[in-house]
Amino acid sequence: MNQFQTLKSDLSQSRIIDIDSLSIADGEIQVKVESYAFTANNVTYGVAGDTIGYWNFFPAANNQNNEWGCIPMWGFAKIIHSENKDLKIGERLFGYFPAADSLILSPIKVSDQSFVDGKEHRRELPPVYNNYVRLAGELNYDSSMDAERALLFPLHITAFCLCDSLAEDSYHEASQIIIVSASSKTAIGLAQGLSDIEHSPKVVGLTSQANSEFVENLGCYDEVISYEDLDKVDYSAGSVMVDMAGNREILGTLHGELGDNMLKCLTVGMTHWDNEITAEDALGQAMLRDRTEFFFAPAHIQKRIGDWGHDGYAKKTNLFMTIRAQQSKDWMEVKEIVGLENFTSIYQDVVSGKINPKEGIIVSLNND
Repeated sequence: MNQFQTLKSDLSQSRIIDIDSLSIADGEIQVKVESYAFTANNVTYGVAGDTIGYWNFFPAANNQNNEWGCIPMWGFAKIIHSENKDLKIGERLFGYFPAADSLILSPIKVSDQSFVDGKEHRRELPPVYNNYVRLAGELNYDSSMDAERALLFPLHITAFCLCDSLAEDSYHEASQIIIVSASSKTAIGLAQGLSDIEHSPKVVGLTSQANSEFVENLGCYDEVISYEDLDKVDYSAGSVMVDMAGNREILGTLHGELGDNMLKCLTVGMTHWDNEITAEDALGQAMLRDRTEFFFAPAHIQKRIGDWGHDGYAKKTNLFMTIRAQQSKDWMEVKEIVGLENFTSIYQDVVSGKINPKEGIIVSLNND
C-alpha cells in the first residue's frame, strides 16, 4: 500500500511510502480510495496541521520522529473488505481520506445515509470531518457530479458558513466586503453567495494582475482590483476583509490604510500565512491583530446544526451547494491526474502557489 506524506516543517517536501498490508478488526471496514480533490484548501490543512489537528486524522506510517504527516483530502472510496454487518463490500463512500491506496475505518452511528469513523484518535476532532456519506442511500445522488462535489463541497461549505456568519452579524455594519485572493474557489463561492443576498454590502475582489480578467468574468464581484493597484481600494468605507491567502504584505497594507475603517478581518486560507513579525517588518506590524480572527467553519457548522437541526442545516446547505456546483460549470475545468507518482509534481505546484484558478484537480487512484 502506498501513502503520500508531507514534511510537517516544510510543506514543499513530500514522499511516497510503501507500507505493509493493513489489519482489520471486528466491526471495521477497509476502503480503497478511488479519487480525491486537491486544492489550496488542502495546503491550509497542512499549515494549520498542528494548531487545529489536521495531522491527527490519518497518522503517517514509518514516522518514528513524527516529522511526516498525511494531509487530508476529500474524495470517494469503495469498501473492499468488511467485518461490519451493516456495510457491504462494493459500497461507495464520500468523505475525508488520506492520499493513500486504502484506509481502515471503524464505523459507528451507522444509518442508511452515513456513518461516523469511531477510531479512538479521531474522537476529539471536529465531527464534520469524521462523517462518511453512503452514496447508495443518498437521495438523488448523481455520479456525474462527483468531481465537482469533491472539489467544491469543503470549499463551498466554508463559503456558506461565511455568508451565514456575516449576515448574522449584520456584516459588522460594513459597507464593503473585501475578499483577498478572489480567484480561489472558496472566495468565488462566497462572492456568489453574497450576490444572492438582498441588501448585502458591495463585494470587492482582490487578485493578481494575471487573474483579474478571469475574476471579472465571473460576474459575482462588484469591483475587481489587482494587488498592484491597492491604492484604488476605497479606504474611507467601513470594511470587512475575508482573507483566503494570508499574505502579510497585502494584509499589512490594507490594515494600515483602512485603520479604524477595518471593522473585522476573517482569515480563512493560510497558504502564505506567517506569524513571524520582526521589528523591521512594518507591514506585519500594521496588521490589526485584535480585529483579526481565524474563521473555523466546523465550529459554525456545529452551531447551526444546534440552531436548525440536522435536517434544517442540510436543506439550507444543499440548496447553496447545488447552485454553486451548477455555476461552476461555467468557469471550472476538471483536470484529472492518475496515480500518486503523478500527483507529486502537481502537489509541488499548488504548494508553491502555481494555481490555475480555472482548474479543479482530481487525483484518480483507480489505475494505480
